[in-house]
Amino acid sequence: MSGRICEGRVTIVTGAGRGIGRAEAVELARQGARVVVNDLGAEVDGTGSSLGPAGEVVDEIRRFGGEAVANGDDVSDWEGAQRLVNTAIETFGRLDVLVNNAGILRDRMLVNMTDDEWDAVIRVHLRGTFAPTRWAATYWRELARAGTPVDARVVNTSSASGIYGNPGQANYGAAKAGIAAFTVITAMELGRYGVTVNAIAPGALTRMTENLGAIRAARSGASAPAAPAEPDPVRSPENVAPLVAWLASSQSAGITGRVFNIGGGRLSVAEGWVAGPGIERDGLFDTEELNAIVPDLVARAAANADMRGQRA
Repeated sequence: MSGRICEGRVTIVTGAGRGIGRAEAVELARQGARVVVNDLGAEVDGTGSSLGPAGEVVDEIRRFGGEAVANGDDVSDWEGAQRLVNTAIETFGRLDVLVNNAGILRDRMLVNMTDDEWDAVIRVHLRGTFAPTRWAATYWRELARAGTPVDARVVNTSSASGIYGNPGQANYGAAKAGIAAFTVITAMELGRYGVTVNAIAPGALTRMTENLGAIRAARSGASAPAAPAEPDPVRSPENVAPLVAWLASSQSAGITGRVFNIGGGRLSVAEGWVAGPGIERDGLFDTEELNAIVPDLVARAAANADMRGQRA
């Protein structure tokens, strides 16, 4: 097939056994990429493991003529992340794209959250983004220093819970906000080596999100929303994957350090923290005078965005 935007590019997709990661891996392969399908095969909360889901995606890709290999390393493990990067290089000869998608949920209101529930989510999402990116970046830096042209991509996975906020997900939201900041900073650092770094904040119906409506309703005392009679393709993971494939391609060169909202048929660029209304002083602030200053600044500031990224 001609005209495929990722023709010949070697990609890693973490957490690619199901849901959004699976859709990303399949779409990348359809666009000509050779794919390392990474997945532990764990449950939504991160327990258990099986290479089965990754192998099933590899089989799916191979059935339509694509090239793929399964990998079951833990992306939050230092040596595991290095083995993952090495799998791409040793199997396909190089690495061009890293898609950090792996994640788990341990939702709980803060007053009920345990330290294990906090640590597990932070480890998989935040460390599981850092470790593979670190090893991939080291590989690309060595190529650049040796004079080899590099046109590489990192695509991270943030969330509306992280960049806008969602009750009951302090651990998940903190990790996803950290990934957004990680994206901006690493984009600044890796540009000199020919690497762009972007992130998506996806919205799709997956096994991680299918029960969130009922959970939110229970917390608010409302009735749970009725399940749709048939899946909505607009809200499917397959409607998120094309953006990732485009960001993974050479067509996205020059776009870096950005977070994109994608899901439900809507695509937008998230705008990060900015300095709003303020005052300046040559001298020290006085604690007592802040009572007359801070409320006025807050009153003039734009409201925080809702979960859709919209301000009232």
